[in-house]
Amino acid sequence: MASTSEGNLHRQQHQHQHRGRIPTGRISGSGSGLPPPANDTTTTTTTATTASATLPSATDLPSSTFRTVSTIPSAPVPVPPFSVCGHEGGFVQPSSYLRSRPLSYPMPPSQPERAIDREERQGLRAIRNFLKVRTSYDVLPLSFRLIVFDTALTVKESLNILTQNGIVSAPLWDSKSSTFAGLLTTSDYINVIQYYFQNPAALDKIDQLRLDSLREVERALDVAPPETISIDPERPLYEACRRMLESRARRIPLVTNDSQTDRHLVLSVITQYRILKFVAVNVSDTQKLRKPLGEIRLGSYHDIATASMDTPVIDVIHILVQRSISSVPIVNSEGVVYNVFESVDVVTLIKGGVYDDLSLTVGEALKKRSPDFPGIYTCSLNDGLDTIFDTIRKSRVHRLVVVDDNFRLKGVLTLSDILQYILLEGEGDEC
Repeated sequence: MASTSEGNLHRQQHQHQHRGRIPTGRISGSGSGLPPPANDTTTTTTTATTASATLPSATDLPSSTFRTVSTIPSAPVPVPPFSVCGHEGGFVQPSSYLRSRPLSYPMPPSQPERAIDREERQGLRAIRNFLKVRTSYDVLPLSFRLIVFDTALTVKESLNILTQNGIVSAPLWDSKSSTFAGLLTTSDYINVIQYYFQNPAALDKIDQLRLDSLREVERALDVAPPETISIDPERPLYEACRRMLESRARRIPLVTNDSQTDRHLVLSVITQYRILKFVAVNVSDTQKLRKPLGEIRLGSYHDIATASMDTPVIDVIHILVQRSISSVPIVNSEGVVYNVFESVDVVTLIKGGVYDDLSLTVGEALKKRSPDFPGIYTCSLNDGLDTIFDTIRKSRVHRLVVVDDNFRLKGVLTLSDILQYILLEGEGDEC
């Protein structure tokens, strides 16, 4: 705040910010260098790697310097007071103050904006503008299938329906109140397993557990309850994405109101993958997002939960519940990525209501995967979102494992990370 005639405080602030730079990269073809997993487990692996670059050191945080310049007032000059009446006091002219000159510090020359920074900003703005003018309804394919579960169904019945139809989630419907009751996902089944592992005496009653009792299970485990967010299909797609980020949900049901019956009507469910693929297909400006992951620090790179091929499946389930995550990378003793164990793999093991396979090792469990499993996708710290959006446009991707040249684990990039980046990065500067 610059000094004025009524004050005597002067503050100067200098901010310095340095950012590391990494050259951009491209996603290459399939990773033939991936070592075969242990126990002869067959793994389809699609890779997106380039030559690795040295990860930049942590970015220096901006520093601020505050200086206070005090001044001494001169002797007051007596001024005859104006005539006053009542309780009002006389008006005294303010005395003059000695003003100190602010110290002059040379400002560092401003760095010219790089072309890659300018294009990244333009690409993000184009994606956000696209999401704001398209509705959630636009994401739906021309033909799709919708399965809605009544909350009076048992968990076992719902599990059989999911596996028979090859789906991993379904909206819930409360027939008593004729209202939307949330979304059933694989996380709910994993929570049920964790609950009965902690309460083995109640395991013989698991077949009678109904979907409307899932909230009691979540409360007992002190984990998040079933997802209950929804959005009207005519609302902007941008709004749906923001709601998903706020609730940490990976999918959101489209629920409208029937004007004739004045009741809820579940139209469909859209996922993060469906939204990002919609963007990749329709927004050519995704090719401007060339800044490497190592520079924008997109993804998780610290304290990553891992397991080995010999880890019991029940131990991996504990990790999934405790960390509220949907997958765990499978590595060897040197940190080389062999595979990824996902929450949907648990559903495959317990189909039919049989829970004996949870004692298997990860390597044995992965052999039970469906032949049409899409595979594991990897990328490097040199890859930008332009090539990752290309991969999303061509393949069904739910996450990417970040590896180095030797396929050693560096981090994990989820669709939630990508969605958060394209929605929030630099948004405040635009406003």
